[in-house]
Amino acid sequence: MTPLLLLGVALAGGVGAVARFSFDAAMQPLLRKLERPGSRGFPWATLLINVSGSLVLGILAALAGLAGGAQVLPHEWFAVLGTGFLGGYTTFSTASVDAARLIAARRWNAALGYAGGTAALSTLAAAAGFWGLALLG
Repeated sequence: MTPLLLLGVALAGGVGAVARFSFDAAMQPLLRKLERPGSRGFPWATLLINVSGSLVLGILAALAGLAGGAQVLPHEWFAVLGTGFLGGYTTFSTASVDAARLIAARRWNAALGYAGGTAALSTLAAAAGFWGLALLG
């Protein structure tokens, strides 16, 4: 690992965190309008962030040749974009806290659906990105 690569990953991580914060802030007014009474506090924005980030990471992994296909994206760029930007953009630690908050509020079904849904949908999105390019190409 070179100092330049380390700097690239660090800077991209900061940009990813700002992107996540901005996306979350932009989504809140819309989500408040769409939520049903009594369903307040479901972390839709975090779910969308993690699923979309997983999809993009799967695509980047395929472009980096990790799916067995041709390498189009250099591994250094995969590190900057995948580990850096998407590491800052996605937020599984926040998802864990959100699930714990739902449990604390005794919203058992919402907590189970959110925790399981986040893991399942994010994995499916990553797989779709990972193998989707191979099917298209």
